[in-house]
Amino acid sequence: MKLEIHISGKTRLVELSRENGRLRISLDGISLDADAVEVVPNTYSILLAGESHEVQIAPLPGGRIKLHTGLAEFVAEIADPRSWRGRKHGALEAEGRQPIVAPMPGKVIRLLVKEGDPVETAQGLVVVEAMKMQNEVRSPKNGKVERLLAKEGQAVNAGEILGWVE
Repeated sequence: MKLEIHISGKTRLVELSRENGRLRISLDGISLDADAVEVVPNTYSILLAGESHEVQIAPLPGGRIKLHTGLAEFVAEIADPRSWRGRKHGALEAEGRQPIVAPMPGKVIRLLVKEGDPVETAQGLVVVEAMKMQNEVRSPKNGKVERLLAKEGQAVNAGEILGWVE
């Protein structure tokens, strides 16, 4: 899989593949040996060129992700060249199965949809309350609610997956 990753003002070309159960990474054409294991949801233990790293990942609005490792924190945007296929006139709708993600820690106070409901891009799906402010989590695409993992009254963490839109 080939990706373009925009991080810290630079665009890096990354190619990922598996060989004999090990992850192979090519970064800007330079091959690296790596091993990655998800130890808890959104936290990975990564062995890269003999060095161990723990990386926490949190989705951000607009398709970006926040990466936290040690004392460093980065915001990255991943461009998958395959995601441009089939787009019409620059439309920005997400393709494929998309997660519904909690934007911050809080409490689910209302579910606005049920599993199987049809939804449109930017339609409200779940309301999360944090510090007496209500935040509506919206659909990333047109489709239907495939699965809801959240329940009203449930406490959630930032980046936690609340459901899926297909």
